[in-house]
Amino acid sequence: MNKCDNLLAILAELTEDAQQIDNDSVQALGDAILAAKRVFVAGAGRSGFAARAFSNRLMHLGFQVWFVGEPTTPSIQQDDLLIIGSGSGETGSLVTMAQKAHKQGATLATLTIYPQHSIGQLAAVTIAIPGITAKSEDASTKAATVQPTWSSFEQLSWLIYDSVVIRLKQLTGQNDTQMFSRHANLE
Repeated sequence: MNKCDNLLAILAELTEDAQQIDNDSVQALGDAILAAKRVFVAGAGRSGFAARAFSNRLMHLGFQVWFVGEPTTPSIQQDDLLIIGSGSGETGSLVTMAQKAHKQGATLATLTIYPQHSIGQLAAVTIAIPGITAKSEDASTKAATVQPTWSSFEQLSWLIYDSVVIRLKQLTGQNDTQMFSRHANLE
């Protein structure tokens, strides 16, 4: 068997980047989810795919959750939580969502490369992820990457979201059978 060197290089890079993730921030995201009346999740592009998967897992855990942009997404209100995944922290539609949520009195959390940018400035919970994005003129927070420029941000976002799910599963005392009972059955 030949090893897949590209795959091993990606995993090594993600392992190195994961060392820079602040556990207190990850726990704060879980705490914010537990404290929220309802949870809204947003992201654009590849970051949106990871965020969408996270909203699905939160639904499996029994939370009232919506991925922003779906036709059945209600209005956000005070005591709700909006979680935005945005590498640049400056994606126009996501900045607008953050501002609207903030104005409504909702809590904002974000996963981003640049906590000092627009979305991060409004967020009560910020998870800073090392990464590179062409949407920012700021210096990168990450060394050179073996991957296409933005891939490691989305990959690490997905893994952080899953680590939050594991913690929430533990805190709520749920098991896989309970989670699976909420899994889609109209497939």
